[in-house]
Amino acid sequence: MKLHKFSLLMLVLGSSVFAQTQKFTMAEAVNGLRSNLAVKNISQFSWSGDGKSYIQAVKGGYLITDLKTKKQDTLVSLTQLNKNLADNKLKSIPQIKFISNSNGYFNLKDKMVWVEKSGSDWKMKNSVAIDKDASNVKVFGDNQTFAFTVKNNLFVNKNGKTIAVTNDSDENILNGASTVHRNEFGIDTGIFPAPNSESVAFYRMDQTMVADYPIIDWSVTPAVNHNIKYPMAGQTSHQVSLGVFNIKNQSTTFLKIEGEKDQYLTAVTWSPDSKYIFVGVLNRGQNHLKMNQYDAATGDFVKTLFEETSDKYVEPQHPLTFFPNSNTDFIWQSQRTGYNHLFHYNLEKGLVAQITKGDWLVTDILGFNEKKKEIYFTSTKETPLEKHLYKINWANFKMQKLDNAEGVHTGVLSSDGNYLYDTYSNANTPRAVNIINTNTLKSDNILTAENTLKNYQRPEIKNVELKADDGTPLYGKIILPTNFDPNKKYPTIVYLYNGPHLQLITNSFPASGNLWYEYMAQNGYIIFTMDGRGSANRGLKFEQAVFRNLGTTEMNDQMKGVEYLKSLSYVDSERMGIHGWSFGGFMTTSFMLRKPDVFKVGVAGGPVIDWSMYEIMYGERYMDSPKENPQGYATSNLLNKVQNLKGKLLMIHGAQDDVVVWQHSVKFVKSAVDNGVQIDYFAYPGHPHNVIGKDRVHLMQKVTDYFDQYLKK
Repeated sequence: MKLHKFSLLMLVLGSSVFAQTQKFTMAEAVNGLRSNLAVKNISQFSWSGDGKSYIQAVKGGYLITDLKTKKQDTLVSLTQLNKNLADNKLKSIPQIKFISNSNGYFNLKDKMVWVEKSGSDWKMKNSVAIDKDASNVKVFGDNQTFAFTVKNNLFVNKNGKTIAVTNDSDENILNGASTVHRNEFGIDTGIFPAPNSESVAFYRMDQTMVADYPIIDWSVTPAVNHNIKYPMAGQTSHQVSLGVFNIKNQSTTFLKIEGEKDQYLTAVTWSPDSKYIFVGVLNRGQNHLKMNQYDAATGDFVKTLFEETSDKYVEPQHPLTFFPNSNTDFIWQSQRTGYNHLFHYNLEKGLVAQITKGDWLVTDILGFNEKKKEIYFTSTKETPLEKHLYKINWANFKMQKLDNAEGVHTGVLSSDGNYLYDTYSNANTPRAVNIINTNTLKSDNILTAENTLKNYQRPEIKNVELKADDGTPLYGKIILPTNFDPNKKYPTIVYLYNGPHLQLITNSFPASGNLWYEYMAQNGYIIFTMDGRGSANRGLKFEQAVFRNLGTTEMNDQMKGVEYLKSLSYVDSERMGIHGWSFGGFMTTSFMLRKPDVFKVGVAGGPVIDWSMYEIMYGERYMDSPKENPQGYATSNLLNKVQNLKGKLLMIHGAQDDVVVWQHSVKFVKSAVDNGVQIDYFAYPGHPHNVIGKDRVHLMQKVTDYFDQYLKK
C-alpha cells in the first residue's frame, strides 16, 4: 500500500512538472489574455439603485446578489426577454443598463429598447427605432431621452420622436462627435446632456479650414482615397464651439466663448441645477487655462472662476465634480502642485481648500458618501507601481486607505457610498474581487480567479530600480530566459514606449506585463523594459522632463538600462535588440540612428519620424510649434539621420494609419534610398494604429523572426 501511495504521489508530481513545461503559441502570446487564457472576471458589474445589492451578467442573463444575505437570484434571463420580443429574437443577453431592479434599457443595432418586470416575467415597455448608422448614443438622466449622431449631425429622441438638432451638409463640420481635439484633454464624448434632461450641450467642430490628408484604401482595385482632416503641428487647426439645444423650444444657442478661434474647449460640465455650463478654455499654446462659467439659456459669459498657467503646458484631463446636492461647490483636479490633486472650489468664494496633498497622484474620483462628507478615490500614494483605494473627509481632511492587498486596484462605489467594489491584481494574483463595507472596512471576497497560466513554463522576473542622471528613480523589469543558466550569454531585447500617458511597469498580472515577453523568454531571450522620464503616473516634473526635446531625455534614461544590462555577465552585449510601437517606434528608430553602436537590431512599429507631421494637440503640447522650437524639432527629426544607421532596422507601418500617418515611414524609406542605406520595411493594408487580432499575431511573428534572424547564433 505504501508503494502504491508513493507511486501515486510521483504520478501527481510528474504530471504537475510536465504541465508547467507548456509553451505559449504566438497567438497565445499576443491575444491569449483576451481569449483562451483570459482571467475570470465579474461581467458587467453594477450596483442596484438602492445600493443594497449588486448585479452581474452571466451566460443567459443577469444575477442579483443581496449584500446582507448573500442570496443570489436571477434578475432577468434571455428566455424571459425573448418571450416578449416577437421579432428579432436575441441570440445572447444584451448589455442592459438597469434603472432599478425592475426596469432597464439596452441598445440594439437599430433600436433602443426599454424593458420592465411584470410579475415573474419581463416585458418590452417601449421600443424606438433609430438610424442604422447611428453612433455616439447617449442616454439622458431621465433614462428615456437620448441623443445620437448620424455621420456629422446630431439628433435627439424625446418621447419616441426624433428631432434633428443640426443639419450641416458639409461633412467637415461635425456636431456631437467624440473626436473633437482628436480625443486629447480627457475628451471622450461630444454630447453633454443637462442634468434635468431638458437640454443638451454639444461640440461643433468646424474643420473645413484644415488641409485634406489622404488615407488610401488599398483593399479594393483600383484603390480609393478617403480624405481626412489631420491638423499637423504648426499648421492650421480646426475651430470648435459649444452649442446648447433646448429640446422643448427646439432652439440652439451657442456659448459666447471669446479667445483664439483655434483654442481648445475642455472639461465641459453642467451645474447640477442645469442653469450653467462650465468650460475649460485652453489657448492653442496650451499654457493658459481659464475655467469659465456661462449661462446655459443665453450663452452669455458669467465669469472666470480661476486660471492656471505654466511655462511648459497645462493639461486639463477631467470635468468638474460637484459635491452631492450642491449647485455651488465642486472639485477641480489639477496638477498645479506637481501632482494631480483635488481642490475644493465654491462659485462665490473661489478656492476653499486643497483636499489631497503629497508627492503622489489622485488617479480617479469614485464618488461620495454625503452623510459622512467623504470622497472616495484611487491614487498612487503607496507607490507609483500600484493604485489603491482611499477615502478622505472633505471637512477635516482625514484620509484612510480602504484595501489591504498589494497591486493595482480599481473601484466602483455604490450610490450611497456605503459599499465599494474592489477589483485588483498583482504579480501573483491574476484577479481578486472584494466588496468593501466603507464604514467597517470589512471586506468580502466574491471572486478569486484561477491562474490561467499555471500550466505554462514561466520565466523568472526581477524588479529593477535604477537612477536617472538627476537621481530620479527609474523602475524596470528584467525577464530571464526559462531554464536560465547564469554561465551562458543570452541575446537581449529592450522593449520600450517611454512616452506620455503610458506606464509599462506596474505590480499587476502577469508580472512580466506582456506574454510576448514570456514567449521570447521561452525561446532563449532576455527581455528588459523600463519607464523613463516622460511616461505616466510619476508627477509633472517627471513627465515634463522631455518638454521641447522628445527623444533626448528618454534615451538618456534608457541608456541607464543599457548600462545595467551590460553589467550583467549573462547579457551578450553584442546581441542586443530594441523594439517598440508608436512612441516606442519613434524611440526605437531614434536609438538606431542617434546611438547607432548600442543595438544590433531594431524593430520599429508605427513610428513618428518627424514631429512636424504629427497632430497639433499632442505635438505642440510637448514640443511647442516648429516655429517656436526649430532646434527641438530638428534634433528629434530622424529623416536627416538615416545615414547613421549601422545595425539592422525593420520598420512596420499600417498603410491606413490615421494616428501616425504612413507618410512618416514612407519619407524615411525615401531618405534611406537617397542615402544608400539599407533598411527592411513592412507595410500592411491596415487602418488601426495599434493592430489587434490575427493581424497582430502575424506582425509579432514577423518581429520575432527578424530578431531570430540577427540575434540568434
